[in-house]
Amino acid sequence: MRSTHIKALAIVLLGAIVAGSIWIGTEYQKDIQRARASVANGSQIVATPCGEIEYAQTGNGPAILMIHGAGGGFDQGIMLARSFVPPGFRVIAMSRFGYLRTPAPEHASIVLQADAHACLLDALGVRSAAVIGASAGAPSALEFALRYPDRCRALVLVVPGWWPLPQPMTRRFGPLAAAVFERALRSDFAFWVISKFFPSAAIKSILGTPPSVVAQASASEQARVNSMLWSILPISQRSTGLLLEARLTSEALSKPLSSLRVPTLAISAKDDLYGTWENAQFIVDHVPQARFIGYSVGGHLLVGHTDEVLASIGHFLEDHATDARR
Repeated sequence: MRSTHIKALAIVLLGAIVAGSIWIGTEYQKDIQRARASVANGSQIVATPCGEIEYAQTGNGPAILMIHGAGGGFDQGIMLARSFVPPGFRVIAMSRFGYLRTPAPEHASIVLQADAHACLLDALGVRSAAVIGASAGAPSALEFALRYPDRCRALVLVVPGWWPLPQPMTRRFGPLAAAVFERALRSDFAFWVISKFFPSAAIKSILGTPPSVVAQASASEQARVNSMLWSILPISQRSTGLLLEARLTSEALSKPLSSLRVPTLAISAKDDLYGTWENAQFIVDHVPQARFIGYSVGGHLLVGHTDEVLASIGHFLEDHATDARR
């Protein structure tokens, strides 16, 4: 009798495993197909002397070059623009080296990436633009402003992911978790599993934002965080760019920050788990025309401050980038 119960239990467990596997497979295929479709449309590729560059545009008015962060692409740039760029501007969002359909050169550098930004503007007939560099988009944004000051009307650095000093990044997880998340950054399915079933861990370790901050945020802010997380899929089409970030975000600039003559605004939060608070302050301390806006809480996504950041960037652009209407 006991063996019969054990067999029955085993059959039930096996059935549950099979049913669960089928459900997981179905859900994954639905989500990954949606993600692939979202990046297959809405962008264009232009051939330039710097290579092919994928980009998208939205809005009308003074030009803004939107430079996305790690795990992004043109789609993340457009998403960031919706949150942080007021109406009345023309946003140009590219995919940086190794992201989506922009290939990476053999010896990628922030100098080459800054030159590619200039090549894109040339291809679009844009003489000058304000530049917004978010997270890992900050290094090439800074380099562009240094190399092309006459083409950069204003520079905004949102949670700047450029580490100018040999300082350790904030430790967000232990060795085992680090190995798991490194795997997740290479695999669509692994990333999907972590985001689907362990969202708090993903928000902390991938988005660099304390989950408690997100839990206390408004429904609209929680939706923004969720959208940012899921926009990283398909991560397999961004893996080349992601692998470049560790080097490019710590690469030295071609000129000292003290020579930068572009009006600059740097924004960060003290609890940003990527440690960009110190980066932003370092930049502001060394750039002559720089201003710093800091928040005590908000994490890497500046949760709870979207309206304030939008207003601050809007005022800054109106003060320094309105003549980019030409």
